[in-house]
Amino acid sequence: MTFLWLVIGGVIGAAIMAMIMSRRAKRAPVPAPAPDPATEQSLQQLRVVADRLQAALDAMPVGVIVADGDGRVVVRNKASDQAGGDTHNEVLVQAAVQHHLRGALRGGQRSQTVELYGPPRRVVIVHAQPLGSDGAVATIEDVTERSRLDSVRTDFVANISHELKTPIGALAVLAETLIDEDDPVLISRLAGKTVDEAHRVAGIIDDLLELSRIELSGDLVVSQCDVGALVREASSRISYAARQREVLLKVCEIPGDLTLNADHAQIASALGNLVDNAVKYSEPGGSVTLTAFPESKGITFTVTDSGIGIPSHDLDRIFERFYRVDRARSRGTGGSGLGLAIVRHVASNHGGAVTVDSREGEGSTFRLHIPDRPLTGADHPSRMRTRP
Repeated sequence: MTFLWLVIGGVIGAAIMAMIMSRRAKRAPVPAPAPDPATEQSLQQLRVVADRLQAALDAMPVGVIVADGDGRVVVRNKASDQAGGDTHNEVLVQAAVQHHLRGALRGGQRSQTVELYGPPRRVVIVHAQPLGSDGAVATIEDVTERSRLDSVRTDFVANISHELKTPIGALAVLAETLIDEDDPVLISRLAGKTVDEAHRVAGIIDDLLELSRIELSGDLVVSQCDVGALVREASSRISYAARQREVLLKVCEIPGDLTLNADHAQIASALGNLVDNAVKYSEPGGSVTLTAFPESKGITFTVTDSGIGIPSHDLDRIFERFYRVDRARSRGTGGSGLGLAIVRHVASNHGGAVTVDSREGEGSTFRLHIPDRPLTGADHPSRMRTRP
């Protein structure tokens, strides 16, 4: 921030000096019919410098507004005109700028965070400080993304602390109970519960690591994937859990020549989480069906269950980290609340989409569409740059 202010100060100081001298030169009476070549050359140089400095200000992402000693705006850049985003928000931002410029002219620095509720919601910081006795400067910085990331980080820490606290607390209670217990049957049962809670903690940590890897990885390892093999891999991964819950897992017939150019590990992870989610929220005796088919220059994977369904007011939030439709039931299923967030990021990384159709009490159908990607080599995976 100090470096930014040094740059702004240097640019503004030079710009003001150049503009003032240029204006004075324009207002000065011409002493003779024939202009002085040296004066004309100086004026031209001043105009070039002023234009160059204005272009430098316009290229800055931070809005800059300079006022003279009387409070009149003498310099401003393009970013300062777009700070609000729309007319209503612009009025709020400019009102804050004028207020703090007047305060800075009286001496001292002023700063305010302005929250614009939109839509879309935006957050800007207005900062003003005096420029000696000659005026004041205000900056307008859009910190919407920074604010969003801070909020996500805070929620993430709070949620993961809550998710880990429950099984770790259970482990402590179980261990304390085992210390003085001598009944073999009870010891066996408590030991089994201890193992279950330990697996639950391990599952949460594994999902956290997987989500972090998918979110932070800037590269997709793209190769030609056998779609049928991906589907069978996801089914095999969840087959034991399905048998334990007495849920029938069905895999539709997929042509052997159906392929997809994508990151095999990420697609396998997304499918596994979709099937796992469907099994966890299916009643004993229910079924989960997994299939895939070509669509829109890519492949669409569908996972359909006959489970409890999702209330309509929760459909827009189920892909958020740790969001649970029914927290009490989710505790019993042992999920981490990260599976669908992983699916969403895999879809985003591939330029695809994940959608859901569901009715409460009638089951759900998740659709994951992954566009096909070109390969740069005939037989070798290519590393393609992409944004998470």
